[in-house]
Amino acid sequence: QLQLVESGGGLVQPGGSLRLSCAASGFTLDYYAIGWFRQAPGKEREGVSCISSSGSGINYGDSVKGRFTMSRDNAENTVYLQMNSLKPEDTAVYYCAARGRSCTSHIASYDYWGQGTQVTVSS
Repeated sequence: QLQLVESGGGLVQPGGSLRLSCAASGFTLDYYAIGWFRQAPGKEREGVSCISSSGSGINYGDSVKGRFTMSRDNAENTVYLQMNSLKPEDTAVYYCAARGRSCTSHIASYDYWGQGTQVTVSS
């Protein structure tokens, strides 16, 4: 069974940090681009970042540039999202998703999705 499982979410104060993990089971992440997306209550799902299968291409949404860093460890079959300087507007359910080798902002083109992990930024 092909699965992506996110972890690492939680409650953090503004200015704090969290590291999200996206672990794959049933398939190897090496051949896939992985995207992080988030969805806040009442809002559409939006792209946060994406890393190509080779790891050479990483894209970030404008709202997280300079604060979030995405990386992948193919040996661990896991992708990470390091989130620093968190703001209340970063509060959302965060999802990882996999598709072909290259990144795209077209959400519908991602084939596999995790169940999401809640990130809440609040004092």
